[in-house]
Amino acid sequence: MKKAAKKVSKSPAAKKSGKDASAITKEGVLKVLKNVIDPEIGMDIVDLGFIYGVDVKGKDVHVRMTLTNPGCPMHSMFTHEVESALKMAFGDVTVNVELVFDPPWTPERMTQDARKKLGIK
Repeated sequence: MKKAAKKVSKSPAAKKSGKDASAITKEGVLKVLKNVIDPEIGMDIVDLGFIYGVDVKGKDVHVRMTLTNPGCPMHSMFTHEVESALKMAFGDVTVNVELVFDPPWTPERMTQDARKKLGIK
């Protein structure tokens, strides 16, 4: 006699996105964050080296990120974009975006490809 499979209910956002919040990984978060673009530079925040860390515990996602300088007027736009992108991708998740400035951001944090595109050696 077969047992019926337990049906797992997804949130409306997860159903819409086709994503299950229980499948969140650091790599998946970084992939989503590559869609968050710095409008002044025209590159994603992952390749720019703004992401200092990602911690995932179940449906809780904690992102530590920085900006080029502490006085950046775009800080609230970036935190909102990160939160929105992750909620759109994973549905019913709690997102905490922590802005950190230690260590300070430098161009060395950028990927080699990003530095090349911007003409930085």
